[in-house]
Amino acid sequence: MMPAARESLLDAAYTALARRPWSTVRMVDVAAAAGVSRQTLYNEFGSKEGLARALVRREADGYLAGVERALATHSDARERLTATAEWTVATAKDNALVRAMLTGCWSERLPSPTLSAVPSSSAVPAQRRADGPLPSPGDFVALVRDRAVAVLCGPGANKTDLADLARSCELTVRIALSCVAAPPGEGGVADLVRSALHRQPV
Repeated sequence: MMPAARESLLDAAYTALARRPWSTVRMVDVAAAAGVSRQTLYNEFGSKEGLARALVRREADGYLAGVERALATHSDARERLTATAEWTVATAKDNALVRAMLTGCWSERLPSPTLSAVPSSSAVPAQRRADGPLPSPGDFVALVRDRAVAVLCGPGANKTDLADLARSCELTVRIALSCVAAPPGEGGVADLVRSALHRQPV
């Protein structure tokens, strides 16, 4: 199957999920919305659980791609981390799946796939990846922290510098996640991150 058809099916599933609880989303409706047969949908994802895992994996990948873009936005390290925190909060506000992944709070409206890997017999490489382990909130903290360190680490950084940088990056991610759980007031996440990093070596 063409990747474009897989994306169309995932788009259709995402749209359906925005309108009604996952438990009431029917595979036949997702297939019809994407303009493919129900058999094509099952061939691609195997089951409704497989479709859910693929949807969660895609949203996780999209969030992490946005982290990469945010880290590339400025030349100043603190502003890069601030942009990353703002992206995290904005994406979680707009995307219920990303919010659930970052917080570990899955509402009854959402699919709630197990985070551990599931046995996969799929011939589709993208589905085999979706059937692998899905990131937990702690995994996201580590993934974003490590990506930020990789981008911000200057040449010749010593172990102490790297450890300090990693702490600053993790602090930023954890501030962002706290803002996802309890939205900040005036000034938002940017002010919180800037004031926290003001005291941190970056």
